[in-house]
Amino acid sequence: MHGEISAEPFTERSPIAPRDAYGKSKAEAEEALRAIPGLRLAVLRPPLVYGPGVKANFNALMRAIAGGVPLPFASVKNRRSLLYLGNLVDAILRCLEREGTFLVSDGPGRSTAQWCEALGQALGKPARLFAFPAGLLPRKLAGSLEVDGSALRSELGWRAPFTPEEGLRETARWYKGF
Repeated sequence: MHGEISAEPFTERSPIAPRDAYGKSKAEAEEALRAIPGLRLAVLRPPLVYGPGVKANFNALMRAIAGGVPLPFASVKNRRSLLYLGNLVDAILRCLEREGTFLVSDGPGRSTAQWCEALGQALGKPARLFAFPAGLLPRKLAGSLEVDGSALRSELGWRAPFTPEEGLRETARWYKGF
């Protein structure tokens, strides 16, 4: 909802700047809910969520790494936030009976290369990364998209119960059919 690229980590105070119909629909839904008199509302704004059953880009990335496909991310020095499904569920439970808007993630952002390497470890396959000029990659792939989840931690005392490595291992286990 805040956008697809972040120069600095997004916070709850960052402007809403949806770039596509999906982001616009989320912003409109939030606005409509806020307009309901007397509604106690807790809003969680997660980055990309991964875990068993994941589809789309994350699943394509897993297929590429598991299949040994070389990926052009070795020189990408971005920061990406992700959120494991188990951590999202825990954050939702923490927000029941609360009000406010919170960004949530697994923790500090990592570069795309670091996420690929960690996913490769979880899959038991090395991520085959090669250097390619980041400026020649699409901004959506090479840019940063990091969220600051400190408000959820400080205001509600939330801590992610699963590390990214645990979440990636569980996702890889699902992917491999175990």
